[in-house]
Amino acid sequence: MNYSLITDVIRLTESFELASQSGSYTADINGFRQWIMDTQAGVQENAEPYWEGKEKGRSPESAISTLLVHMNRYAKSYSRSAIYGSEFSTQEEFFYLINLKAYGAMSKMKLIRKNIQDKPTGMQIINRLLNNGWIAQQPSSEDRRSKVVDITPKGEQVLQQQMGQIRQATQVVSGDLSRQEKMELIRLLNRLDHFHKPIFEAGIESAALLERVTHDFMPTRN
Repeated sequence: MNYSLITDVIRLTESFELASQSGSYTADINGFRQWIMDTQAGVQENAEPYWEGKEKGRSPESAISTLLVHMNRYAKSYSRSAIYGSEFSTQEEFFYLINLKAYGAMSKMKLIRKNIQDKPTGMQIINRLLNNGWIAQQPSSEDRRSKVVDITPKGEQVLQQQMGQIRQATQVVSGDLSRQEKMELIRLLNRLDHFHKPIFEAGIESAALLERVTHDFMPTRN
């Protein structure tokens, strides 16, 4: 009998029990398996991953851009499924209501910017929500020339009716990532969001966008 292996397994189990006390892992075989996977991922985190076309000289920036586009399309397909058969015409209507529910009344332009959309598209969505009675508008107390919008009880009701499916869709989007991997992905995506958001809000014309961003926002490469 390999007593050395048994001793190693016992020590590993003891380490897992300490880790599970924080509540990050369930104190069972499934939690133990996940802890092993996360620990191994930590060991390999400095290893460079493979991406399609790497052997032919494809850059990591190209791979990142393509994968982000793919993930956006996957997420949209799940969102469309989540609102299928509901009163929602588009997933954007749901996202606008979610933002109003979470952050409260705001100006139309602030709501549009929160959803990272251009003004014409955003105004079309807002008008549909107004026509459905899901949001209401009133003059801004800060600027009477603009209006603020807020979710109505009817909007909250239709939103609540789809929340179960939307939560299911968000769980599916994160796939089989472990909690540790989800936390790392959130950190990286937050960093990218913080980089790109002020550029988007600057409203730079498309003709000059790439040149301005490359010159004014990108880090200097030595």
